[in-house]
Amino acid sequence: MTDFRPPASPDETATPSDAPRLTPRAEAALAERRAREAEALRANLRRRKQQSRERTDTTPDTPRKGSASCP
Repeated sequence: MTDFRPPASPDETATPSDAPRLTPRAEAALAERRAREAEALRANLRRRKQQSRERTDTTPDTPRKGSASCP
């Protein structure tokens, strides 16, 4: 008995030569978009790190409720 397998999808049968290609203009636009996204991610990370530093810098020196040093 053979197992039934549905027909292959176009993605399964595509070879690199069959894959869609971008025009030079589209490739340039994609590269620019990726560069903008990368810069935005780096800026976001810098902002989050700075916020984290500010939170730890402004932490009061008083012990928290329930810590071992409180009566």
